[in-house]
Amino acid sequence: MIIHSATFIKSSPTIKECPDPVMPEFGFIGRSNVGKSSLINMLTGWSRLAKTSVQPGKTRTINHFSVNESWYLVDLPGYGYAKVPVKLREKWVRATEEYILKRENLVSLFVLLDSRHKPQRSDLEFMEFLGLNNIPFARVFTKSDKLSISNLENSVSQFDSVMMNNWESLPVSFITSAVKGNGREEILDYIEESMKNFSNSI
Repeated sequence: MIIHSATFIKSSPTIKECPDPVMPEFGFIGRSNVGKSSLINMLTGWSRLAKTSVQPGKTRTINHFSVNESWYLVDLPGYGYAKVPVKLREKWVRATEEYILKRENLVSLFVLLDSRHKPQRSDLEFMEFLGLNNIPFARVFTKSDKLSISNLENSVSQFDSVMMNNWESLPVSFITSAVKGNGREEILDYIEESMKNFSNSI
């Protein structure tokens, strides 16, 4: 897939304010500070499309970006640690869960996992939530440039080993680096193929 355009459309506090569900959507989500904005900018080729920040929890709404005027890239609030009041964080969680469960044109989620860390409970529980609700998703291991090849392989293996305790099969996985551009073509190809399947199903 060649990216010709990527445009911010709107930020929505709830699913009711989201754009009309007229195009396939692909959501990006992960724990705070996992490198989500950097990955989105790398994928689209627009360095300032999604705002990056050293402060966790900056994404507080459901953010829609139109890509090639043919699909939506959706930047979702992160889960896990965020230096905000508990009630506000719970509000994000409710809005995000409602979007995931009820958005009719959501084709797939990309769950971002920091490859530098061992499997985190919040990541595992979130993916289990997706599995129990039959939400299609792919794992995206970020910041792979921070690890040696052997350490990266060990990190992915740890996730595989833990997940296979509860899963019959593992989801599609991508290894990425926003710095080096690793994984970009693979993810865009996956999106393109998923869009074909989406079009055939409607």
